[in-house]
Amino acid sequence: MIEPFLEYLKFEKRSSEHTVISYRTDLDQFRKYLLFQYELDKPETASSVMLRSWIVSLMEEKLNPTSINRKMASLRSYYSFLRRRKFITKDPSGILTSMKMRRKLPAFVDEKAMESLFDSEGFTDDFTGCRDRVIMELLYGTGIRLSELIDLELKNLELEARIIRVTGKRGKERLIPISSLLVDFLKQYLIYRSPEEPTQALILTDAGKPAYPVFIQRTVKKYLSEVTTLQQKSPHVLRHTYATHLLNRGADLNAIKELLGHANLAATQIYTHNSIEKLKKTHQQAHPKA
Repeated sequence: MIEPFLEYLKFEKRSSEHTVISYRTDLDQFRKYLLFQYELDKPETASSVMLRSWIVSLMEEKLNPTSINRKMASLRSYYSFLRRRKFITKDPSGILTSMKMRRKLPAFVDEKAMESLFDSEGFTDDFTGCRDRVIMELLYGTGIRLSELIDLELKNLELEARIIRVTGKRGKERLIPISSLLVDFLKQYLIYRSPEEPTQALILTDAGKPAYPVFIQRTVKKYLSEVTTLQQKSPHVLRHTYATHLLNRGADLNAIKELLGHANLAATQIYTHNSIEKLKKTHQQAHPKA
């Protein structure tokens, strides 16, 4: 019953391809464990003891707690689906308890570092330089995800209104305002980017092909390496940077939630911790009793 569950995720819940692949990987691993350990080839008939046994084996293998929690979430979703569809009468995953783990604060680039990046002469005056700048400006100026940037097409730009239309998780569309400066860079880029290109993708490689994840990741790493020593230099760091800088400058948390396309406020609240840490440092440096 794994395939019907994955089809449900893909077509009914409209989960991303990455999410579906993750669930498939987790459930395939669980199925192989059941076959090896219990000679059971039907995961839908597994007991609570079998589920817990698998989780314990993962702990013994010293698997990262984050990964273990994700695998438990996969099991919960799978058995919840089976119960709703009446394939089973009792959910065996109810006994699973997520592992406690220390929550990491999202990494972000300092505001002055971002200013120095865009003030520098690191972007060449040609198609490649203009495109690279548009990539960096879009990621930092709108907080969009890597997948959302790749999916952007020419029709998603409303330059006169200073808006881009972004399709996020589960096909949910949102409007994101952009600065007049970013509009200027986009207009300049569109001059370089031939309108006769057969693809409607906004971001193209030097060969005129639609950009792909590794291409964007390499571009971001190249430019962030010039201004930060952060270990992680990825498009998602620019998303964290966007949200943190907005919050530090007084933006409303609910507004940031909408801009980021978060489903609930809890996902956005983690950025408040960065702001609190900044306040602590200010207090430590400035207050005579600190």
